[in-house]
Amino acid sequence: MSEIIELSFSQLAAAYVFVIVLIVIVKAKGIPREKDILLASVRMTLQLMLTGYVLVLVFENPHPAITLLAILLMQTFAVFNIYKRIKSPLSTAMKQIIAFAMISGTALSLFFFILVVIRLNPWYHPQYFIPLGGMIIGNSMTGIALGASNLVDGIHKQRHIIEGSLMLGATPQEAVRSLANGAFDAAILPTINSMLGMGIVFLPGMMTGQILSGVSPTTAIEYQIAIMLGIAGSVTLTVFLMVHLGAKSFFNQQKQLTL
Repeated sequence: MSEIIELSFSQLAAAYVFVIVLIVIVKAKGIPREKDILLASVRMTLQLMLTGYVLVLVFENPHPAITLLAILLMQTFAVFNIYKRIKSPLSTAMKQIIAFAMISGTALSLFFFILVVIRLNPWYHPQYFIPLGGMIIGNSMTGIALGASNLVDGIHKQRHIIEGSLMLGATPQEAVRSLANGAFDAAILPTINSMLGMGIVFLPGMMTGQILSGVSPTTAIEYQIAIMLGIAGSVTLTVFLMVHLGAKSFFNQQKQLTL
């Protein structure tokens, strides 16, 4: 069977039974999450519907400016989402570093993937560029959010240890090395775990979507391997930039810790 099964309104509505079951369970358990679940479900539905209509227009009118604008908007939302996820206060310098690491790291990884791995022609073809960009940006956003949160929280909690190390003659880099390494490890761990379980424990979304649309499983696997390696590279690059530059932002020119 090569044709995809179109979902009717009633079929799509039936899927919301899972949301109702979730609300019933959390209510029975006394967990005050009913409003959050309902809001998340409605917001997800509206956002995806709007995105679908926008993508139809973009796909029918391919243009490099429109494709780049779409990626820029995705980058912007991702950066502000990272700010919201981090509970600790962020300095202006740290916010700038997060934005720089996110935008530069994902852009470099995406263009390398498009131009060298996929060899897309024309390079701005939105049917490939935007979905691939979304996967790379989304995973990098999660990685930076985890890494930055661990780095900032760790420096605040271990302030006295860091200052003690500085008094004993350690450089700022040496004083925060363990924290920086821990933040980097926490950020890339979800990507590594996802790679470990892929293909045996679960089938990833991109591969599942291609198979459902009638693409050969072997072709879908090739694309999934390529994009997963691209995601791993992007997460690594963006988190490395954020951790390396972010750790430095907590020290002044006199090598003193400033919070």
